[in-house]
Amino acid sequence: MTVKIHDHIGILVRNADLVIANYVKKQLEPFQLAPEQNLIMMMLWNKDGIAPNEFSAELKKDKANIARMIASLEKKGYIKRTTGPSDKRTYKVHLTEDGKRLEHLVLPVLQETHQTVMKGISSEQYVVIQDLLSKMMNNALGGKIQ
Repeated sequence: MTVKIHDHIGILVRNADLVIANYVKKQLEPFQLAPEQNLIMMMLWNKDGIAPNEFSAELKKDKANIARMIASLEKKGYIKRTTGPSDKRTYKVHLTEDGKRLEHLVLPVLQETHQTVMKGISSEQYVVIQDLLSKMMNNALGGKIQ
């Protein structure tokens, strides 16, 4: 049996991710947000005052990567850091007023982006996609995800 490279599930998933990520990136350009930076903003819009290790755990990114994204968002004026009262080495990330206003501009764009990507896919099909991808990740990790 010959397997063509484009028939390999890893390539298909990777290509889908690249196409969708590039589309999202283009939609976020007017706000000077990279897709990964947007994930940090989305977490803050849901809960203001997050420690960097929470970002790392939720987004599956190393601390150095998170630190760079935080520094970039801080430079853009969307977030600020506050140090802990007992330990100046620890800090939490908070939204600035500009960061709070950004939510009302970005969320409608994200909603439209989601609708475009999901066009023609029913909610039942979406559940199946989630289930299948979870199973594939679990299989690749040797059954370690529950």
